[in-house]
Amino acid sequence: MIDKDAHINGTWGQWLTDRAIRTVLWLLLALPYRWRVPLCGWVMARIVAPLAGWPKRIRDNLALTLPDLPADQIDHMVARVPENIGRTVIEIYSGAEFIARTTELPLTGDGVAALEAAHQAGQPVILATGHFGNYDAVRAALIARGYSLGALYRPMSNPWFNDHYVQAIGTIGQPIFERGRAGMGQMLKHLRGGGMLGILPDQRMHKGVKLTFFGQEALTALSAADMALKYDAMLIPTYAIRQPDGLSFQIIVDPPIQPSTPEEMTQALNDNLERLIRKYPEQWFWIHRRWKP
Repeated sequence: MIDKDAHINGTWGQWLTDRAIRTVLWLLLALPYRWRVPLCGWVMARIVAPLAGWPKRIRDNLALTLPDLPADQIDHMVARVPENIGRTVIEIYSGAEFIARTTELPLTGDGVAALEAAHQAGQPVILATGHFGNYDAVRAALIARGYSLGALYRPMSNPWFNDHYVQAIGTIGQPIFERGRAGMGQMLKHLRGGGMLGILPDQRMHKGVKLTFFGQEALTALSAADMALKYDAMLIPTYAIRQPDGLSFQIIVDPPIQPSTPEEMTQALNDNLERLIRKYPEQWFWIHRRWKP
């Protein structure tokens, strides 16, 4: 039965959808890791993406931002973007097996020294990443090194799916903070205490400001830069780039964004992520309605 007291805003359709998702996850998790990850990528690309209308959204976003992209590369992106999303989903649900593959990953990039210095000094740090590669690989790798890294998440609209999703991301590391008044209060306390915070500012925010991303206006939240300035925190872009084997990652830590205005700092984050996406375009979540007015 549906527990309406536990999930008063849920619907029968959401409950049935979650049952289907749980079944697929259960079947995939019964397989060896090296099989389940590419298989989930295949399922997402060949079954889920067409049903969800993702191919059209990817094509529309590419037509807007990369209009000169050849047709064969567009077709490649339509297949590979949802495949990366599928791999990311099952990796997050793989818990200890996923964590074990990230703990020994070296930190690379010109920002590593600044990050390590902040860690030693107990200085607050905001790690800005994007829906790129597998963003939780960064969190798992740093937590394994003893970094006090929390993460802000947005609850899923399906309350039954949200239950096990929050459990899965919480298994990778704690603390995690739900977007909202209570979660924000806990997050700011963590940051003021010298903790680190992972945040993904690459989605459209209705109350954001108009900045540029791939040459187009994109509503962008200034919260990461605002918090960095208010709490004297370093603002450091960091990413996990999926490697050609499809299972491993390169952790990149870029130099800190220099303090200025929130708008300038956030535009620097957009530019930083854009440079990386242009190099590895199939690893970003092009299904986002990033440039919606």
